Amino acid sequence: MDEALKENIMGALENVIDPELGIDIVNMGLIYDVDLDDEGLCTVTMTLTSMGCPLAGHIEADVRGVLADIPQIKDIDVKIVWDPPWGKDKMSRYAKIALGIPD
Repeated sequence: MDEALKENIMGALENVIDPELGIDIVNMGLIYDVDLDDEGLCTVTMTLTSMGCPLAGHIEADVRGVLADIPQIKDIDVKIVWDPPWGKDKMSRYAKIALGIPD
């Protein structure tokens, strides 16, 4: 996948907001990897802030929704992983400032 398409995918994912925190999942550091194969299958490897996140289905549906508008993507596989575990160190500077977390 070329860098411009990857940037386009990551830009789309910035429109998915974690409902509990009000920050997008990219700046929260929840996206670990995105890949697009030759058949148009986009695999999003991501995590959540906690294992028992009650909004996991909502966030996954939002991921699918924003990626559905990208013409190169024919199918979407969202893989939620717990390793490596998410921590505040994965957040962008923007997210930390918005949530009042010291850098």
